[in-house]
Amino acid sequence: MQIGLVGLGKMGGSMRERLRNAGHTVIGYDTNPALSDVPGLVDLVEGLDRPRAVWVMVPAGGATQHVIDQLATLLKPGDIVVDGGNSRWTDDERHAKELHARGIGFVDAGVSGGVWGLRNGYALMVGGDDEHVESLKPIFEALKPDGPYGYVHAGKVGAGHFSKMVHNGIEYAMMQAYAEGWELLEKVDSVENVREVFRSWQQGTVIRSWLLDLAVNALDDDHHLEKLRGWADDSGEGRWTVEAAVDNAVPLPAITAALYARFASRQEDSPQMRMVAALRNQFGGHAVKK
Repeated sequence: MQIGLVGLGKMGGSMRERLRNAGHTVIGYDTNPALSDVPGLVDLVEGLDRPRAVWVMVPAGGATQHVIDQLATLLKPGDIVVDGGNSRWTDDERHAKELHARGIGFVDAGVSGGVWGLRNGYALMVGGDDEHVESLKPIFEALKPDGPYGYVHAGKVGAGHFSKMVHNGIEYAMMQAYAEGWELLEKVDSVENVREVFRSWQQGTVIRSWLLDLAVNALDDDHHLEKLRGWADDSGEGRWTVEAAVDNAVPLPAITAALYARFASRQEDSPQMRMVAALRNQFGGHAVKK
């Protein structure tokens, strides 16, 4: 299958490679000419056979809106746009309406996998009309992890990004729990090898997970995380999760507390946030402050 891919950064570039490894034809465009296959969006669109599919993998908000506005003028009825960035689900509803007026389909895809997705595959949560999602299924199947799981058509437009938002909210709470446990272990004199305690949890315990594996990786690199400042950013999806919880009267005390802990990290050098920063760097390549 042919597909255009706009945005070839940490995830987009690896997605292009994984798709090509699966035998698909990918025409990629990025504002960085060193990464791009074509000089511009016009060339990308013209290089695809109709009906065309273009996957947008750029930062949420203004950048995504700018690309979709351009594609709306370049694509034709019957073509499809996929937003695979971390857009807010309310933006999806607006984009779908704008493109539908031109006869262009829209699918939102929540993508999880970070810098490990090329090797392990990407978990995909997809929203959109059945016909649009079905036409893109070969792409989804190539991107997802091997095996029966890792891809879901979650519902109508917006469902993919809403599901990914909740996923990231849960991620906040899980990272915060590991970080709090790590700080407590580091604090007491009786525990002399915190790193190996974390490693011992990787097999047979109820708290084993990929995040725990990444925590051990981080501690192998920096035994006490002394090279990191206790500062962790938030991508926005934690905030959106809490806002959605308020709108729907759903109590989220753990996720809300984890979000507030990120805010606290900007006021002081928090030991817990050193672990959170290390985990974000491990799974997503997110920047850390030395």
